[in-house]
Amino acid sequence: MQSFCSNLSRSNFFNQFIIGTILLTGVVVGAQTYKDFAEENVTVLNFLDQTILVIFTIEALIKILAEGHRPFNYFKNPWNVFDFAIVAACLLEPFLQLGGAFLPILRLARILRVLRLITAIPKLQLLVTCLLKSLPSMFYVSILLFLLFYVYGAMAVFLFGENDPIHFRNLQTSILSLFRVVTLEDWTDVMYINMYGSNAYGYSADDLSKWNPASSQSPLGAAIFFVSFVLIGTMIVLNLVIGVIMNSMDESNEEISIKQEIERRKNKPEPVRDGLHDLHNRMEELSSEMKIIKKMIEDQTQSSK
Repeated sequence: MQSFCSNLSRSNFFNQFIIGTILLTGVVVGAQTYKDFAEENVTVLNFLDQTILVIFTIEALIKILAEGHRPFNYFKNPWNVFDFAIVAACLLEPFLQLGGAFLPILRLARILRVLRLITAIPKLQLLVTCLLKSLPSMFYVSILLFLLFYVYGAMAVFLFGENDPIHFRNLQTSILSLFRVVTLEDWTDVMYINMYGSNAYGYSADDLSKWNPASSQSPLGAAIFFVSFVLIGTMIVLNLVIGVIMNSMDESNEEISIKQEIERRKNKPEPVRDGLHDLHNRMEELSSEMKIIKKMIEDQTQSSK
């Protein structure tokens, strides 16, 4: 039984069938968002929903049985835990009399089944893993971005608060307006209001009567302020986020390559090829170590002069 379940869970047909079922789940969930259509076809949609749940339950059982005498190894994989939690929530739904207040939560469990597409496609797992690995580095980038928003937000209140109270009347509104600017969403309109004055650009008669701004022009100052913020915020800091994600992707690809190499050596050992591969890796490590030693010698030589 263990051998059969293990071979079945690793077969391409089984994985493609599960992917097809997940795609069907997405179609069913999307159809249920159309109230009139869902009411007219409630029988068909419920049948499909129950069938999908049965398929996912059988999939989980097959993967657990594939572990043989160690079924808890199934839960060592975080993706399996995610799949099992969704299936368990859907299975417990008929037995839990939680009332209407918890109905959105139960519906959420059904919708999350679409996310199982991530667990079924390794490339999607790689992308999610990269995002999770980049979170620690993202934290420091976020601090830098917050400092940028805070400094520029405070400056904007002092410089443009009286002329443009809609966007810069206080710190929190100023930071929100700068978030709009950094996303490049009509950011030039915000700049032109402060370049030409609120009574000449951007403010309607109703806005002028409601906010009563003290119109003032700052052609050079506003241009320098907003262009510098866009250059720093969009072109530099946000590119740091992309760099962090790309670095995490390289690390994840390296880990996957190592796992694939270990699996290949277990299944199809090739002593000569494996020896050359290990020698190549060792030479790369020695090359990196020599660069470090060379740099240390150069630093010591410069400090002794």
